Amino acid sequence: MSSNTEQHVDPEHRILVLGVGNSILKDEGFGVKVVEEMEARREELGIPSYVDIVDGATLGLDLLYYIGGRDKVIMLDVVNAGEPPGTLFRFNSDDIKTKVLTKVSMHQVTLFDVLTMAELSGRMPAEAIIIGIQPDEIEWGLELTPKIAAQIPRVIELVMKEINE
Repeated sequence: MSSNTEQHVDPEHRILVLGVGNSILKDEGFGVKVVEEMEARREELGIPSYVDIVDGATLGLDLLYYIGGRDKVIMLDVVNAGEPPGTLFRFNSDDIKTKVLTKVSMHQVTLFDVLTMAELSGRMPAEAIIIGIQPDEIEWGLELTPKIAAQIPRVIELVMKEINE
């Protein structure tokens, strides 16, 4: 019998691509939009069957259910680092442990909070990567701003590189 932290993860699905954000707040929905496109283009992109793609929306600490027991989790979200809109960031497990990430969001729980809880509860994946983007606008609206939407192909390339490493 597998441990409690792994019982929901099929051994064939050890990598998770997780997009989070609120898709009714323009650029805040970036992570969700990327995973939606990846899922729609799964075959074309050649995404292996052992990779799960999940729209985590604004699930907050409920994301622990999805990340526990994984070998690798690639998370996509907006990050407010005061850089020009569209700037991309990559944080690895070491970065995540040493830096507090400030999230621009209407929901209160950040990816940093989720990963901290994952570590404390024994659910931390073997490897965690956050690919973030500096948003342009966080306000009511269903579409990403042009600067942010233009980065989707590049982010998908980065995610595919992470999957294939």
